Amino acid sequence: MLTKARKMFYRARGFCQGTLAGEPFRLDPYHSKFWRKASAGDWEPETFAALAAHLDKGRDYLDIGAWIGPTVLYAARKARHVWCFEPDPTAFRALSWNLELNGIENVSAFAAALSDRVGVARIASFRGERGDSMSSLLNAAGTAGSDVLTLGWEDFAGSVDLGGVRLVKIDIEGAEFDVLPHMIPWLKAQRPALLLSTHAPYLDPAERAARMGALAASLEFYGTWTDKRLEPVGPEHLTSEDALQGFGTYLLTG
Repeated sequence: MLTKARKMFYRARGFCQGTLAGEPFRLDPYHSKFWRKASAGDWEPETFAALAAHLDKGRDYLDIGAWIGPTVLYAARKARHVWCFEPDPTAFRALSWNLELNGIENVSAFAAALSDRVGVARIASFRGERGDSMSSLLNAAGTAGSDVLTLGWEDFAGSVDLGGVRLVKIDIEGAEFDVLPHMIPWLKAQRPALLLSTHAPYLDPAERAARMGALAASLEFYGTWTDKRLEPVGPEHLTSEDALQGFGTYLLTG
């Protein structure tokens, strides 16, 4: 009863209060349960640690898969500028609301999915609910889907100045296997730190090892790899049984 009353109060007021890695924010009231978890430090502390370590007011941040904005909000306080993408329309509305609630003006947010071309694609969550954190281009036939704009990486990178980007986060529910090959020339030239989440279980089991191996080979130019526990690993880890059966997050530098 108390939880329900609290939600009603937040929604009537138009926001709830929370913190992200110690930074205070006003946050949309429709995700108050998530914001309480994040405020308690129980949501991806390793991600916030990477943001804190690699961002400063002299450099920029690229967030591919922004969801409702926890990483974007925090990064906006730390970086000079934030570029971010979130194709799920429901999640993007919450992202825009959270930016507005905090008067954040150094974020360029795009309601589109980075892909290999400009077009329209179907996106749906693996949980079957619009706006959750599992919307994917790999689940086009899923329930409660949406048609979204896709933007080719080359089109985007050729239209804006990404020379100041120091950190790139990619968490796009399996679409990394199609997007990353187009980003490799830029990543090699720019060498930003790369915070990459992989989603091998969303692939056909017969293709997982080959596609994870190809992904690893394309990123071998990064000299240092750590997993989310900050344990050192190498490109070969992406074809380990743990990586093929689970969802891994890796920080690549150097």
